[in-house]
Amino acid sequence: MSHLVIDIGNSRTKAAIFDDHKLVKTDILKSPDTDHVLGYFNDYNIQHSIISSVNDDIHLLEDALAQRTNYIRFSAQLNNSIDNRYKTPGTLGLDRLAGVIGAKTLYPGIGCLVIDAGTCITYDAIDKNGVYKGGSISPGLKMRFKAMHTFTGRLPLVELADFDEIEGYDTVTSMLSGVVKGTLSEIKGFIETYKSEYSDLQIILCGGDANFFDTRLKSSIFAHTLKTEPNLVLIGLNEVIHQQ
Repeated sequence: MSHLVIDIGNSRTKAAIFDDHKLVKTDILKSPDTDHVLGYFNDYNIQHSIISSVNDDIHLLEDALAQRTNYIRFSAQLNNSIDNRYKTPGTLGLDRLAGVIGAKTLYPGIGCLVIDAGTCITYDAIDKNGVYKGGSISPGLKMRFKAMHTFTGRLPLVELADFDEIEGYDTVTSMLSGVVKGTLSEIKGFIETYKSEYSDLQIILCGGDANFFDTRLKSSIFAHTLKTEPNLVLIGLNEVIHQQ
């Protein structure tokens, strides 16, 4: 019996097929394409499905899945494995919530810090007892480059590139240094703060820019407690299916 899990984010849609708890397929789509998604039914015996979406205009896809499966629209109100103490759960980003559920699924009984490096960078911790209080949100890499270009008169729009020097030798490399080194320093600062508050903290990196930060963080003192799990949100969503 297979589960279809779909995460519709700001810039892309990720889909996955799980056989119970085993991830058997992942797919990245530019948009939530109903015809493409229905094609999964030709290859898998899908009985359950769940969607997490930042977009409410997904009625065609939802209707199609509701006709073919036991369908769930993910929300903070659904039963799940964490003790959610966020004061405004209705405003909590669903990817953040699914991420900490996924962390608890992979590392039960261990405190975890989830760093989701996507359009924004989010930091969310869950303690060893499954208590989630909240976290932090800051601009992602592309957003930082775009902000410098938009809110100044002469700075160009720079694309992310491998530049790891502390001193840029021209305007573009100076901007690369500021964004890359600045973001790395921010991430390391959050890790150090959480490690001082949580014993035996497991750090989990996910999101579209996870691979960019992976090698840079694994060369630091945090290497032994850092894991990169690009499918963390999908794993959390699949766990929600099991809990209903």
